[in-house]
Amino acid sequence: MGADVLISVIDDDDDARVAITSLMEALGFTTEAFPSAAEFLACRNMARTRCLIADVHMPWMTGLELHRHLMQSGRAIPTILITAYPDDNIRDRALSQGVVCYLQKPVDEDGLLRCIRAALDRAAPEQNSS
Repeated sequence: MGADVLISVIDDDDDARVAITSLMEALGFTTEAFPSAAEFLACRNMARTRCLIADVHMPWMTGLELHRHLMQSGRAIPTILITAYPDDNIRDRALSQGVVCYLQKPVDEDGLLRCIRAALDRAAPEQNSS
C-alpha cells in the first residue's frame, strides 16, 4: 500500500476535496482529484484507480450513481462514499450495491484508512488478473 496505489477523490466541494486529497497524500498515497463524476469518467488514469472516494451529493451524477455506472460498465472500482448529509436509506442502498464504506464528513482519519485498506483488499484480485 502506498505511492504506487492511485486513489481518486471526487467532490464538488473544493475544500473537502483538497482536505481529503491532502490527507491521502500525507498517508503516502498517490491521488488525483476531480470536481465532478464527469471529469473523473473522462480522465486518462481511471483504469489505474484502485480506490475511489466520492461525495454522495454532487450535481449531475451522485457518488452512488457513479458507482452504479462503473459497475454496469465493467469497471468495479472499490468505492468509498462520503457525505455531509447522512441518510440511512442511501447508506443501506449503497452498501447493498457493493460500496465499501459510507462515511460522514468530516471523515475520521482512522475510519477512512480502514475503509481504504478494505477497498484495496477488494482491488487486489483485479490487479493480479490484469
